[in-house]
Amino acid sequence: MSRLTSRQGRSVGAVVALVAVMIVGTFAVATPASAAGPRLKLSVLSSRADVVSGGDALIRVTVKGVEPRQVRVDVDGEDITGKLREGDRPNRLEALVTGLPEGDSTITAEAADDSGRPDRLVVTNHPAVGPIFSGPHQKPFICDTAHFKLAVGGTLGEPIDADCSVKTRVDYVYRNVHGEFRALPPDVTRPKDLAYTTTSTGENVPYIVRVETGTRDRGIYETSILHDPQTPEPDPWTRPDGWNERLVYKFGGGCPRGWYIQGRATAGVVDHGLLSRGYAVASSTLNVFGNSCNDLLAAESMSMVKERFVESYGRPAFTLGHGASGGAYQSHQIGDNYPGLVDGILVGASFPEVGFATIHTITDAWLLHRYFTETAPGRFTEEQQKAISGFGVWKTLPNLASAGRRIDPRVFCPAQLPVELRYHPQDNPDGARCDVYSHTVNVYGWDESGNAPRRPLDNVGIPYGLRALTRGDISVDDFLDLNDRIGGFDADANLIPERTEADLEATAIAYRTGRLLNGGGGLSRIPIVDYRDYQDDASGGDIHLRVHGFATRERLREANGRTDNHVMLTEERGHGGFNTDPATVAGRALSELDAWVTATAADSDPADSRLDRIARNRPQWLSDSCWTKGDAPQRIWEKQRPDTSGSRCAELYPVWPTPRLVAGGPLANDIVKCQVVDLGDTKVGARLTARQRDRAERVFPHGVCDWSRPGVEQQPLEGTWLKF
Repeated sequence: MSRLTSRQGRSVGAVVALVAVMIVGTFAVATPASAAGPRLKLSVLSSRADVVSGGDALIRVTVKGVEPRQVRVDVDGEDITGKLREGDRPNRLEALVTGLPEGDSTITAEAADDSGRPDRLVVTNHPAVGPIFSGPHQKPFICDTAHFKLAVGGTLGEPIDADCSVKTRVDYVYRNVHGEFRALPPDVTRPKDLAYTTTSTGENVPYIVRVETGTRDRGIYETSILHDPQTPEPDPWTRPDGWNERLVYKFGGGCPRGWYIQGRATAGVVDHGLLSRGYAVASSTLNVFGNSCNDLLAAESMSMVKERFVESYGRPAFTLGHGASGGAYQSHQIGDNYPGLVDGILVGASFPEVGFATIHTITDAWLLHRYFTETAPGRFTEEQQKAISGFGVWKTLPNLASAGRRIDPRVFCPAQLPVELRYHPQDNPDGARCDVYSHTVNVYGWDESGNAPRRPLDNVGIPYGLRALTRGDISVDDFLDLNDRIGGFDADANLIPERTEADLEATAIAYRTGRLLNGGGGLSRIPIVDYRDYQDDASGGDIHLRVHGFATRERLREANGRTDNHVMLTEERGHGGFNTDPATVAGRALSELDAWVTATAADSDPADSRLDRIARNRPQWLSDSCWTKGDAPQRIWEKQRPDTSGSRCAELYPVWPTPRLVAGGPLANDIVKCQVVDLGDTKVGARLTARQRDRAERVFPHGVCDWSRPGVEQQPLEGTWLKF
C-alpha cells in the first residue's frame, strides 16, 4: 500500500490515505480455500466486502462436498443460519445479513459435522450516508429533498437529518395505451388503460413499474423495475417476471455549478426505452455532474446504490453504464478506476475526463479569446484565430472560453448555495469555492498557503499557434507576440501575465489515481461504445468536440496496445441523438452492447486474453461507422480516423483539433506539464532572425514543449479501488 499526503494541514483537503486494492472477480473478496476436498467459500454479492454500507450485505456460501443442511453461518458469533436461502444453483446458499455494525465484522461458515473446511470473511460496513472511499464529506452541503420530484408526483419532503436523508419509499407507475406514465391508483393493479410490454427475453407483462426512492451517500437515488403488484414482493430470490436481469446505470451530464448540493433530479429512471425491454434502471443525484462534478464521489455513490439494488432484487447478470457528456466522464472513470461496477458502457458526446482533456481545452480557449479580444484586438482575423485554436467554427472559441470559468471559484455557484456561504477573496476568504479543483481537495489537497486547492494545471512552454506558424497562417512576430502575452491564471483564476504552473504533487496524484483517465484499469476488460451526434459544426460553437473520443481511444491504445474493445459511431445531429429508443442508432447500440457483454462472458476460453475474447465476440453491427447526412442517412462501415485522408466519415464529420494539439501536443491529450527543450532544437528556431531569437528566449526562458517525451510526473496507474 502507499500513502499520499498533502503538505498543507487543512484536514478536509489533505489526502487522508490512498490504498490500492485490486478487484478480485466482480465483487467477491474471500479467503482462499484449498483446491481439493470438501470446503465452504464465503463471498459478498451486493458489493465488495470492504465497501459494505448501510448495515446490510447479501452474502453467498458456495458449498463443495458438504451437505447444505449441515452449513452453519454466524456473524461475529451470532448465528444467522436461519436466514440462509437456496441460491440459483444447488451448491449455493445465500442470505441477506442485516444489522451490521460500522467497521469490521467477521462472517464464518462451517459445517456442523466438521465435514468441510470452514471459511471466514471480514466485511467492512460504512454508514449509509458515507463516505466509503471518497474522503471527508464536503461542507457546506445543501439538501434538496424538498424539491426532488417523485415519479408519482409530489416531492420527497424535508430531510430527516443533517445528512439530507429521507425514509426509503416505494411507488408504482404504469404506462397507459396512450404512451404516458401515470401513478398507479391505490388498490388498483389493472387500470383500464394499462399497456403491456414484451421484454427482450420474450416475456409479455403488464407495463407497471416499481420505483424505489431513497438516499445513499447523501445523494437521492432512484431504481426502477417492471413488477406486477399482483405477484409476490420481489427480493433476491423472487425476481419480477418482467426483469431481463440487466441493470442500466444512468449517469447525467453537466459540471458547472456541480458542487455543494444534493441535487434535485437523477439522470431519470422512468425510461420507456429501457423499461419496455425489461431493463432495470438506477441513478443518483450525485451521478449527475450538474449536481456533483466529482468522478470519485460518483463512483462511491454508484457503488452504494448498486449495492442497495442487489439487496432488493439480487445481483444482475450484467450492469451497463449509460451517459453522455458529464455522464461519459463518469462512465469512463468509474469503469477504469472501480472495475466491477459496470460490465460495459455506452457513452455519448464523450470526453476522457473533465479535469484534463476538458479543462485543458476550455482554459486554453479562455486565454486565447482574451488575447484576441482584449490584449491584441484586431491583430488576427477570425480565420487566423481558428488556425491558432484549431477549432473549425470560430464561435467555438468564445463558447469554450466561457466554459473555462469552471476553474474560477466565484462564477459557477449553484443557485441553492446561499450567497453568504460563497467564497469572496476579501469578504469571505473561507467561503465555499465553486470550482473544479476545490471540489477535489480530498484528492489533491490544499496548496502551501492553505487557501486554495492544489491544481494540476499548466501551460508553461506551450507554443500556442505553432501549426498556424509552420503553415504560414501567421508570422513569426505574430507567433511571438501571442506567446509573450498569452498569460495564465492565479489561484483564483484571475488572468495574469505569467504562465500557469502545475503543482507537481497534484500532477503525480492525477496520474497515479486515475483522475486523468489511464485506460489500463477496468476499461481494459470491458466493451466500450462511443456514440456521437456530431456537434463540432454547430453555428454557436459547442464544447462536445469529436476529437475527445479519439483521445480516449489513443489512451486505450497506449495502455493496452490495442483498442478492440472500443467502437465509435457517428451521425448527424438531429437524427435520434443519445437516447434509449431502440429505433435509433444509440438505442440499438445499447441492445448490441448487451449482446456483446453477454457473449464475452459466455466465452471462457482460458487460452485467450480478456481483450481477445472481447474482440472475438463483438457483434458485427457494432463496428466503427458513420451515417451520411440528410433525410435518408446511409451507413458507412469505416474505421473511424481523426484525419480526412481517405476517410469518408472524417470528410463528413471533420475532427477539428484543440489548442494544445495544434501546438504540437499528443492526440491522447494526457500531458499535464510538458518537458521542455531549447528553442533552437525546434522548427521554430530555424525561422528566427537574431531579433526574433532574443524575444523568443524571453518568451520561452526554459524552452518549449517537447511533446515526444512523457509529461513531468507522468506515471502509470497505481491501482484500482483506491481509497482517500
